[in-house]
Amino acid sequence: MTSVVRPTAAVSPAPDEDRPAGVRIGELSRRVGVSAELLRAWERRYQLLQPARSPKGYRLYSTQDEQRIRAMVDQLARGLSAAEAARVACRPGSTDAYPVAARDDDDPDAAKRHYRALRNALDVYDESGGQLVFDRMLRELSLITVLRDIVMPYLAELGERWEHGTIDVAQEHFASNLLRGRLAGLALGWGQGVGPRAVIACPDGELHDLSLMVFGIALNRSGWRVTFLGNSTPVSDLHSAVRHLKPQVVVLAATSPSFFDAVADQLRDLAKQVPLVLAGTGATSQIVAATGLTALRGDPVTEALGLRVPAQPHAAGAGS
Repeated sequence: MTSVVRPTAAVSPAPDEDRPAGVRIGELSRRVGVSAELLRAWERRYQLLQPARSPKGYRLYSTQDEQRIRAMVDQLARGLSAAEAARVACRPGSTDAYPVAARDDDDPDAAKRHYRALRNALDVYDESGGQLVFDRMLRELSLITVLRDIVMPYLAELGERWEHGTIDVAQEHFASNLLRGRLAGLALGWGQGVGPRAVIACPDGELHDLSLMVFGIALNRSGWRVTFLGNSTPVSDLHSAVRHLKPQVVVLAATSPSFFDAVADQLRDLAKQVPLVLAGTGATSQIVAATGLTALRGDPVTEALGLRVPAQPHAAGAGS
């Protein structure tokens, strides 16, 4: 998936070495997709959040606070009351399934070892071995590290090896299908919660959607609800999904610009109804210029973690 063409962000002031680590409530709200007002209510009623104070008295919220919010949102989506969800989220160990970023102590050498072990197992059709390696990766590394530093590089190498003829179709299909199953497990419940919604799909004819799944998983971990439509989705049919779901953004990913070029007029029409972002190696500068749309040009995990809710489009002829 190839960085949003964004305006340059304002430069943050130099960090104060004595300032407690954390973010203010507005940034926390953006990350988890829960309003600041509701976060304050959860802090007040259930002591869900345990902010530190900056030298100037501002509340600063930690990674642990963010994880507890994600755990609570998940429990609410499962049908618990707010009080029950808060009790579950505050239990020791309840936030282990909600990593929000690569941990500072993630060892790059460990990621390389897991990468080699995964590659070796999948090269010889060792399903049990591949599953064990994946389980070990999730135990020892953050999910973000697993996706960004192991899964995505492996998928890229897998495609290159297939193109160069160093592996055959059977090996490529075996490895891809095993990883698809694991990614599908990580994606369970990604449409639930209270955050902004993203609809993600590949345009008609594009069959490669594993990178898009990785993008969706990382997007969900940063607070979004994700509706995944998968590969070869006609752009004309997205209008129905947009009407029903009212997403804050639609992301379309393709490996070749030809998939976007073939539906350029439809893309422009859809962009009148909902913020539309193109992604993947097919989102070239030429396609962006031709459609007037935004493109994601970095790796899927980094782009997902940095995605912001775009401004709503103004349909042609709409009233003020």
